[in-house]
Amino acid sequence: MSQDCLRIIPLGGIGQIGKNMMVFEYDDQLLIVDCGLMFPESDMLGIDIVIPDMEYVFERKDKVQGIIVTHGHEDHIGGLPYLMQQVQAPLYATRLTRGLIEVRLKEHHLLDGAELHTVSPGDVVDLGAFSVEFFRVCHSIPDGVGLGITTPMGLVVHSGDFKFDQTPVDGRLTDFARLAELGGRGVLALFSDSTNAETDGHTPSEQVVGETFEQVFARAPGRIIVATFASNISRVQQVVDTARKFDRRVGIVGRSMINYAKAASGLGYLDLAPDELLAPHEMNSLPPDRVAIACTGSQGEPTSALVRMALGEHRQVNIHPDDTVIVSATPIPGNEELVNRTINNLFRAGARVYHHERMQVHVSGHGSREEHKLMLNLVRPRFFVPIHGEYRHLVHHARMAEQVGIPPENIFVIESGQVLEFGPDWARINGQVTEGHVMVDGLGVGDIGNVVLRDRHLLSRDGFVVVVVAVDADTGKVIEGPYIITRGFVYIRESSDLIDDATQCVLEALEHGGAKATLNAKIKDSLAPFLYEQTKRRPMVLPVVMEV
Repeated sequence: MSQDCLRIIPLGGIGQIGKNMMVFEYDDQLLIVDCGLMFPESDMLGIDIVIPDMEYVFERKDKVQGIIVTHGHEDHIGGLPYLMQQVQAPLYATRLTRGLIEVRLKEHHLLDGAELHTVSPGDVVDLGAFSVEFFRVCHSIPDGVGLGITTPMGLVVHSGDFKFDQTPVDGRLTDFARLAELGGRGVLALFSDSTNAETDGHTPSEQVVGETFEQVFARAPGRIIVATFASNISRVQQVVDTARKFDRRVGIVGRSMINYAKAASGLGYLDLAPDELLAPHEMNSLPPDRVAIACTGSQGEPTSALVRMALGEHRQVNIHPDDTVIVSATPIPGNEELVNRTINNLFRAGARVYHHERMQVHVSGHGSREEHKLMLNLVRPRFFVPIHGEYRHLVHHARMAEQVGIPPENIFVIESGQVLEFGPDWARINGQVTEGHVMVDGLGVGDIGNVVLRDRHLLSRDGFVVVVVAVDADTGKVIEGPYIITRGFVYIRESSDLIDDATQCVLEALEHGGAKATLNAKIKDSLAPFLYEQTKRRPMVLPVVMEV
């Protein structure tokens, strides 16, 4: 790699929804923008969350000048605790974003050692070779910002997550004037949100959701339960505002939503007085038509509040036949099955359910095609890089850039891990850094790989067979056993003949004895094909050879 250039390396968030993270590098100095998480895909059995592979940063952790966070959604802040365990660098975020980050860091016992700074739109922060200017953008959470990053090679604009909402819930518009002013300076490159690049027109205003809420609240006979993202403070505010209008008190359920609501309320971003908030016991004791509940679970997460309510397993709230449930979110790609299962369970419990396919109970926080074009025309970059979306979104966004006049050779559709190099008047892809999924399972970070996931798939599909046998330590001949134990493979009481035949198969394989490692291999090599021949199933075979 050339040294006399600006390098920009996305470590996540490109070609996928989630785990957004981008590294700016010049003269051995690093600037990090965002560090988020991603929900596990359906084949990642048992995995809690997925974060970016940060090895490139960890190897250069002493060179990090600062961490910039554009807004407080989990796909932009959820990976910060894992980054800040190793990287001691100042972090800059707006008031609400900082408050939500503090919640996350406190959970991981990292808050006391963190250097956090509050910024506002219009502020400029100098960090080594980089000068970062913050400008306001509308999104589905207050206090979102885009970035103008001045580098030795030129001005780079990072849009953050944005839409051009003319009537936002918090009354704070995207700063069109600042975007035009940045464009007037001459922009080397624009990195722009691509999430809705397939959606024509403009994204509807958040006000539309408020109007739909009023329609639902007006005719709901019992409790109203609204599920949304814990960090969607604007949506929680809409629930509170509508509840006031219809003389309902609000309860909040779900640990993450409670924590985020407390933080947002304390900072003045959520207008919810303490006496308006229902205590847990009041959610069931008050008349149902006086109760509204905001909760987590809009993505069908197995341990979330809404899912447990639907299954009758929640400690405080269960679904009653007169309840009305609003699922105020669209499924993240890969979560469709979980969301549909939750909605079905809600119907089974007797609830009235409204979701995005029935009514406009959710609007996207991301701009659509006409907003993308306006962003491009305001900024007028020399080079363009679509980010934040699946690969097809990036391609559609790139085609739009061509339509507004950016030469095709100046448009780069890249994948996470690819290195983009910029000079004052040129750009190129040059190399690849390690990039991928780091899976978090309980307290383990990165210790679950493809082999473990493969084993989990095998276990979930065909179960396992344990073969226990005692052998002579000197000869390796069988002294006792083998004993066969199965789980998730066959019902042993109805498969006695199969188990007897399997036992005989193992005895024949071990007839001549051998070393312990050899015996383990003999059991696997003989029993696995035998079981497949008999059942057309492939259980995991686990030999337990004890030398006596």
